[in-house]
Amino acid sequence: MKTRTWSDKLLLGIFYIAISLFALVCILPFLLLVSSSMTDELSLIQNGYNLMPQKFSFEAYKLILKTDVIYNSYLVTAIMTLVGTVLSMIVTSGIAYAISERRLKYAGVISFFLYLTILFNGGLVAYYLLIVKYLHMKDTLWALVLPGILSPYYVYMLRNFFRTVPEALSESARIDGANDFTVLLRIIIPVSLPAMSTIGLFYAIGFWNEWFRALLFIEKPDLYPLQYIIMAIIRNLDFASSMINSNQQIATVVPALSARMATTVVAIGPIIFLYPFLQRYFIRGLVMGAVKG
Repeated sequence: MKTRTWSDKLLLGIFYIAISLFALVCILPFLLLVSSSMTDELSLIQNGYNLMPQKFSFEAYKLILKTDVIYNSYLVTAIMTLVGTVLSMIVTSGIAYAISERRLKYAGVISFFLYLTILFNGGLVAYYLLIVKYLHMKDTLWALVLPGILSPYYVYMLRNFFRTVPEALSESARIDGANDFTVLLRIIIPVSLPAMSTIGLFYAIGFWNEWFRALLFIEKPDLYPLQYIIMAIIRNLDFASSMINSNQQIATVVPALSARMATTVVAIGPIIFLYPFLQRYFIRGLVMGAVKG
């Protein structure tokens, strides 16, 4: 092995320091968010946001978590995220594999139609009529899942990665009698785990943060996802705070600011815990398709 010179060690040390400072800058907003969520509302108004709470208070968390609605919405969001991500990966990987194969006669036509959906859409009214009137999915979990199971952007990203897989792997499998389904399941997907994990994480985050489809298609409180409930809680707290301020009842303080921070912590918690398990695939998948194999 080549021995590092003092200049190499100095340069490596500078890189470590720069990366550490960058990581610190990235983590400080999150620490400020958590600290503000555990700060008393009056102290937050008087002293502003600090990394260390001036006066600890968990009233915001108690206000958010004291009802059963939040737990039911967590369950709805978890089911929506799990089912939606699995279906999305099945559909996305199938289409990406089909258009990545140069043997497919109409691969260019399919790619063109996918590209058109990026440039044009039918509008909100047509979207609502399709889901409610023709597909009859109003007030069902499918209204939260099915409209978001395919993204053309992710299809193109996955297609680019599939094309980096050496054709010799799939050709040898076909010589042994494997069909396209077997090639995709046994050859392409196992060697494409970085791309699959990255796109799966993108889909999961999208489903986890979904609230707009609930606003359009859901009227049953039992089917409200987490983000919609959080939006409703913040809206009600803001309204209550404005009513109290208009009546000049200074003795009563609604934890509107700290509740905003607490709802953010509650909402992003599961995604933060999920990311470390996918980190190594995520970093490798970010450069997918950039280098041809």
